[in-house]
Amino acid sequence: MNTDTNTLQKVALHHIHEQLGAKLVPFAGFQMPVWYSSQNAEHQTVRQKVGIFDVSHMGEFLVSGVGATDFLQYVTSNDVSSLYEGKVQYSCLPNGKGGIVDDLLVYRLGQESYLLVVNASNIEKDWNWLLSHKPEGVEMRDISAQTSLFAVQGKLATDALQPLTEANLGSMKYYHFIKTTFAGVPDVLISTTGYTGAGGYEVYVPNEAAEKVWQAIMESGAPQGIQPIGLAARDTLRLEMGFCLYGNDIDDSTSPIEAGLGWITKFNKNFIDADLLKKQKEEGTSRKLVGLEILDKGIARQHHQIFDAEGNLIGEITSGTQSPTLKISIGMAYLNTPFHKIGSEVFVEVREGKRIKAKVVKMPFLG
Repeated sequence: MNTDTNTLQKVALHHIHEQLGAKLVPFAGFQMPVWYSSQNAEHQTVRQKVGIFDVSHMGEFLVSGVGATDFLQYVTSNDVSSLYEGKVQYSCLPNGKGGIVDDLLVYRLGQESYLLVVNASNIEKDWNWLLSHKPEGVEMRDISAQTSLFAVQGKLATDALQPLTEANLGSMKYYHFIKTTFAGVPDVLISTTGYTGAGGYEVYVPNEAAEKVWQAIMESGAPQGIQPIGLAARDTLRLEMGFCLYGNDIDDSTSPIEAGLGWITKFNKNFIDADLLKKQKEEGTSRKLVGLEILDKGIARQHHQIFDAEGNLIGEITSGTQSPTLKISIGMAYLNTPFHKIGSEVFVEVREGKRIKAKVVKMPFLG
């Protein structure tokens, strides 16, 4: 990853994060706030009140034109035909070799008109992959560099945002979106996809309106105790919910079936890798992504190896942390079958010569 601060990209509100005293770190080619106060404090703010994340590093592509639906049906694993205007879908891009190019969100804006939201680290890769499969008549536009994205998350998110719009935010269902005037800015896209499990909204605005909208949210949410939240807390929040992070839990070498994403892999259509993935679903895979709860003292971290009671290597941690909510160490890991079964006891090597006991548990970690 590029860590030269002179060549890292900056989000539109970079100066705001500097003013707020954020610790800025290289992430996915951007200089991003990892925390403002502390990871644990920010995590608890989102779980108990409401926080705002600047996730403007994410990528946004517009896909439209005759054949756009058929195109997306072929390149994504989920069933795009089930979408209607105002509905969002979680999906992935199979890579033609059984792996995943990226996971993404698909928004249906209208007939043959879609917004794709992709991971920041994969913007160029995803764009080139989609372009290589795009048929004549379909138009693609990369609006990533012109778009700011704020995630306002927590049980008080509706109270914080409702004064800024006439739209009834509280009536919005999970994985839906609206376009409305927000904080005086017209045609703001507001969705309810979440990545924290705490409830809340995503607010997409053009860069030129970003500072106005950010300040309006901070002022409107002040009575609810809104605070800016960095990427470190975002990671622990998503891990408590068992949500995959591309580059950790899924990548070009993992299949959606192995990763427990069979629910976004629909075989009522033809798509890239459909035959291979259908075979995996029917016959099973040699490993599965599972949740682990650490039973001994110690913290599971990414790349820690996992062994059975006889000392055989059976897997590896993909994401691990000390859960700020549960006060225990949790992790996600690929485990060879049959060790992936709920209740299985395994041993995580946290350092050379030291292995700690863990058990396979159902995700999400938070009930």
